[in-house]
Amino acid sequence: MGPAMQIRDFIPVWDMLQKEQQAQLQESAAERHASQGAMLHYGAGECEGLFCVMTGQLRAFVLSEEGKEITIYRLLPGNMCLFSASCMFSGLRLDISIEAEKETDLLVIPAAAYRRIMEQSPALANYTNQLMAERFSDVMWLMEQILWKSMDRRLAAFLLEEGRINRTDTITITHERIASHLGTAREVVTRMLKYLQSEGLITLARGEIRIADRRRLAQLAES
Repeated sequence: MGPAMQIRDFIPVWDMLQKEQQAQLQESAAERHASQGAMLHYGAGECEGLFCVMTGQLRAFVLSEEGKEITIYRLLPGNMCLFSASCMFSGLRLDISIEAEKETDLLVIPAAAYRRIMEQSPALANYTNQLMAERFSDVMWLMEQILWKSMDRRLAAFLLEEGRINRTDTITITHERIASHLGTAREVVTRMLKYLQSEGLITLARGEIRIADRRRLAQLAES
């Protein structure tokens, strides 16, 4: 295992900051461990700081009025989450929650400390705005998928992404968990998985889904 990640690893413009600013960020950051399934952030009412993932995996999601979860994006090692510190941006209200999908170690930069230096450093401000724009692009892409893309295509894309993240064609996940990611009912997921199996794209076992024909699954996702 290599050396633990540091604050500088999450900020590409680190060398453009003054030494004092670097020191302030390093001194303000705190290490935190999150067990699998732990909630780290609940909607717009909290502003704990920026989450920097050193190991593990976090999930950002929204919750509908009916109580359905829809995954927006994942945070992998090396990623930094701004939505957990949305109070840094005046007028921005985001009801986004964050949970640990795996055992996760992260660094937390307090929002006040980061904002103070962001106001002093044009380089950090530009990078932060760029990162926020990328995250909003993820949200807009998701809304497009929900509005215009059929469930079989969304499910195919989800299975391919799960396989890519975990580097395997055998995905260990429940139908209910998939439903939470996609914002639908478990029964819909079960029915659609059986359809994909009947088409020879996947095979189903208890608690597992194996991608049997990656090429055709990708064709379905992109059709």
